[in-house]
Amino acid sequence: MLRVEEAHDSAEPLAAENDTLRTIVASLRRQLAALEELAHTDTLVPLPNRRAFERELERVIASVARHGHQAAVFFVDLNGLKSVNDRYGHQAGDDVLRYVARSLTGSLRISDTVARIGGDEFCMILDHLDEAAARAKVEALVFAISNDPLDIGSATIKVGVTAGLAMIRPQDTVMSVLSRADKAMYAQRSAR
Repeated sequence: MLRVEEAHDSAEPLAAENDTLRTIVASLRRQLAALEELAHTDTLVPLPNRRAFERELERVIASVARHGHQAAVFFVDLNGLKSVNDRYGHQAGDDVLRYVARSLTGSLRISDTVARIGGDEFCMILDHLDEAAARAKVEALVFAISNDPLDIGSATIKVGVTAGLAMIRPQDTVMSVLSRADKAMYAQRSAR
């Protein structure tokens, strides 16, 4: 039979070990949260990446199907990023990408999402917005980006973008709505 003193002595190392384990678990949780953030965030611009964007688009498509509200996808492609990289260097190209990201996020409402989904491609989800308002927003963003040159110190770069818009339909999949927005963007580029 254990005496009270012996039980107390053996409880102290267990309490210290529990504290150590709690500290390790808390550290692992912070590391996991940081890794999850990295898995869903673009490494260059502080925006969601394609994976996070597609997950949010799935949610909005389901909401459109369930509740019948309107929403749109806005596909943006930078014009001439390769020539900026070739002429001014990759740092200037990165500056252009960050500039476009800031321009797009600067126009966000709480219900909108913007992401960088590829090298020089961005997408936005314009939730709870009808087609006329979505088109007006797209035109205003394209105009603002194209008419506000970026000063990189050694040069001023006029950034051009082409955008396509597709309204989300209740039967859409992520790929079907992105495909329509991409085709609309190429149609805009061909029309110039």
